[in-house]
Amino acid sequence: KGKKTAMTPVSSTTVQGNSGGGERNASGGATMASSPQQGQGQAQGGGGGGGGGVCPAEQFWSLLDKADRRFARVRDLPLFGRQEPAEYGKAFRIYTQLWRMQQEHRHRLLDAGLRRWQVGEIAARIAHLYYSQYQRTSDTALLSEAFVFYHAVLDRAYFLDDHLGASTKHLRFLARFLLVALILSRRAQTVPRLAGHIRSLLDESKKTLQEADYREWKHVVQEITRFLKADSPFMNKRPLRYSYAFDPPPETLPTIPPTVKKRGLLLSDAILCSYYHNEVKFTDLTLDTFRMLQCLEWEPCGSFAQNNGYSAHDEGGQNHPNLLKDLRDAALPPNPLKTVLYRPSVPHFLKVLATKCEELPLNTMMLIYLSAADEVQSSGLGPDTSERVVNSFSQFDISNTRAGTSKEDSEPCLWLGCREGEGSNCIYPCDLIPFTRRPLFLVIDSNISYAFKAVNSWG
Repeated sequence: KGKKTAMTPVSSTTVQGNSGGGERNASGGATMASSPQQGQGQAQGGGGGGGGGVCPAEQFWSLLDKADRRFARVRDLPLFGRQEPAEYGKAFRIYTQLWRMQQEHRHRLLDAGLRRWQVGEIAARIAHLYYSQYQRTSDTALLSEAFVFYHAVLDRAYFLDDHLGASTKHLRFLARFLLVALILSRRAQTVPRLAGHIRSLLDESKKTLQEADYREWKHVVQEITRFLKADSPFMNKRPLRYSYAFDPPPETLPTIPPTVKKRGLLLSDAILCSYYHNEVKFTDLTLDTFRMLQCLEWEPCGSFAQNNGYSAHDEGGQNHPNLLKDLRDAALPPNPLKTVLYRPSVPHFLKVLATKCEELPLNTMMLIYLSAADEVQSSGLGPDTSERVVNSFSQFDISNTRAGTSKEDSEPCLWLGCREGEGSNCIYPCDLIPFTRRPLFLVIDSNISYAFKAVNSWG
C-alpha cells in the first residue's frame, strides 16, 4: 500500500536437497527474491557471473566483499519506521546474485577456494535479512522464510567446516536460528535441538575460544536455559497468538462499544518495552515482550504451521519446505507493526514513540506496553497523581522562579536500568502526555500502574 515494499517473495522460497550428499553435486539451493520490483531486476541480472568474459570466481569474490559491506549497513539500520530503507533492497539483490552464482558455478568456485562455511554464511545472512524485515513489518511470512533458510543451513551442516573462527560463527548462527524458532513457536523439536547443539558446541569449543568469548557464550547458554524453563509450562497449552484451532472465527468475536466503533480505529502499531533487574530473557527479548509479541499476531494456519515448516521425507530422503502460499488466511488483517525495546534510554524510547506517532495512519491506534519496576524517590504515593502530573509541567514555565524539582515533588516512575545522568533512566506519566494527541492504548505492567491513569484524563 503506497510505496511500502516489504520483502515478500515473488515466488515461495524453495530449498532443494543435495543430490547424493556431496557438495560438488549440489545444484539445488534457496531461491530468494525481495519485493516484486526487485525480483524483476534479479531476473534480468541475478544469475550473472559468466558474461562479459569475466572469471566467475573473480566476480564472486568481488561481489562477496561488496555484500559484506551492504550487510553491515543493513545491520546498523533502526528497526522502526514505515519507510523501508533502500539498503534492504540492495542487500537482498546482491545476496540473491551470490546465491545463484554459487549454484551455477559451484565447481569453479570450489576449485578457486570456496568453502562450505562461506556458502552457509551467505544463506544465514539471507535468513537474517528476512528476520530483520520481519522485525520492521511483523509479516510472519518473512519470519517463516528465515526459518527455511536457517533450517537448510543446519541440515547441511555448513558450519561444521573447520576454519579460523568456526566455533564463533557456528554459535552465532545457532543462537539466531533459536530466536526465530522461538518466535515461531517451534518448541517441540527445533528449539530443544538447537539448545542442545549450542551447549554441546560450547563444551567442545572451550579450549579454542578465548576466555572472554567463552564466558559470554556461557552466559548466553544460561539465558537460554532460564528462558526455556520459564516458558516450558506453556508448551502444551493453546498458543498465545489468535488460532483457528482454539479461537472462534473473527466475525463471531464480541463487537466493540458503538461510541468507539464510530471512529473505526484499528490497531496498527505497538511498542513493547521491558526491563527488570535479572529478568528472564534471551538476547534482547524478555519473557514479557516475547509473550506480548505473540499476543499481537495471528497464528499461521496453513500447511507450514501444520507440518512445522517441512513436509514429510520424499523418496530420496531429503526434506522439502512447504510452499508458503497458504501460510495465513488472506482474510485476516495484517499484524500490527511491533517495535521491541530492551532497556532503552528514555530519549531513545521517546524518539521511537514520536516517530511511530508521526507515521501512524489515520483511523488507527498504537499500543504501548511498558513492563518495569518502580523507582519512587519519595514516600508520596498517594492518589493525587493527576495533580502531580500538572505540577510537573509547571517546572517548565519560564515565569516559574522555583528551583529544580526536589525529592518531595518527585512522582512515581518506571525504571529502565542504570544510565548516566539523573532522570534519564525513568519514564514518568507526564512523558506520555504529548503523544495523547494520537489514539493510544496503554498497558503498564508494574506495581505503580495506577500512576499512569492520570494520562487518560489528558487524552
